[in-house]
Amino acid sequence: MFTVADMMTLKPHTLSRNDTLSDAKEMMQTLSIRHIPITDHSHHLLGLISQRDVLAAQDSNLKSVIVSHSHSPLDVLLEHCMNRNIFSVDSHAGLKEAALYMQKHQIGCLPVLENKQLVGIITNSDFVAIAVTLLEMQDEVDPIEPEQDHLEGDDLLRQL
Repeated sequence: MFTVADMMTLKPHTLSRNDTLSDAKEMMQTLSIRHIPITDHSHHLLGLISQRDVLAAQDSNLKSVIVSHSHSPLDVLLEHCMNRNIFSVDSHAGLKEAALYMQKHQIGCLPVLENKQLVGIITNSDFVAIAVTLLEMQDEVDPIEPEQDHLEGDDLLRQL
């Protein structure tokens, strides 16, 4: 059985509760990630900020917590806007169970904890990578018939 430990990202990038939404936005853009765990100095998970949270803040729904000297909703400290009610998973959990849990609860990631400390993260993008790998393995066992060969790859994908 494959476990979360087999596919998780080890030592994910984190921020602290004293960082800002602007810091989160910059980290997400620089690293091409959509979820950032918020931890304390002992790597205990405190919360999570997602790309959706940053986009919502830009819509100014955080006006009540913006300090008078702030110029932007993105100046808000993460402690005021991070998601605290988050799901997490143990590194020994099964991949299938983690995927089903994420699907059932419509969540994009699961921080991975060991002894209450953040050790990794597994995201819906990780499960897409798993699916691609499995499909490639299937292609090796059951190759596409020659008359269907012209329908492969980018020919089927178009941007509107």
